[in-house]
Amino acid sequence: MTGASSGIGAATARLLARQGADVALVARRTDRLEELASGIRDLGRACVPLTADLRDAARARRCVDEAAERFGRLDVLVNSAGFVAAAGVEESDPENWERMVDLNLKAVLHTSQRALPHLLRAAAEGPRGVADLVTISSVAGRIARPRNSVYSATKHAVCAFSEALRQEVTGRAVRVGLVEPGMTTTEMTDNPTTGTVARGMPREDWLRAEDVARSIGFMVTQPAHAAVNEILVRPTAQEH
Repeated sequence: MTGASSGIGAATARLLARQGADVALVARRTDRLEELASGIRDLGRACVPLTADLRDAARARRCVDEAAERFGRLDVLVNSAGFVAAAGVEESDPENWERMVDLNLKAVLHTSQRALPHLLRAAAEGPRGVADLVTISSVAGRIARPRNSVYSATKHAVCAFSEALRQEVTGRAVRVGLVEPGMTTTEMTDNPTTGTVARGMPREDWLRAEDVARSIGFMVTQPAHAAVNEILVRPTAQEH
């Protein structure tokens, strides 16, 4: 589970633990990971916190291997780490472009490729008879909007990558899923400097991280013969 120190990643880690999973947590903030890991252990599940900045490709890939080594098998990878900086192209900071590309796209490429041998082995030898690779995208991966150009570009790219990968491995019992949330209240979107534009919707109408986590949980708990490859989940009040 990447991006596990807050938001959708943390909510999903807790949900999967309640559903009986042992969990490896990957994020930059060690204190947050340790706190979450303690709560997961209180649920009776094993948990391994792995501190990493996923912009470091080598470290991102090592985290996948460490998780598989610690648990002996990797059944599910959830790519949840991400970054958004809302700004028009003319005034935006190119350093934010780099961070969005590194976290929203390149980290997904590296963790997914590194996880594939582990997932294929789990699908062939594990008790579930299937394995799952889930990436958190966004409505922005479907609809490009002003002040969201580079973020949208990274999410469009993730959508294309996920569909191509799905076609490559679905015959070998690895399900590739994409979850595309609409407006969601998280630390990332609450940041007044870099957060997503509210688009006129009051925040009390936005999704919560737990809403998105339930979609991920639904996707990875289907029987082996059923693949839910894409879930678009919006607040009821969101038009686009």
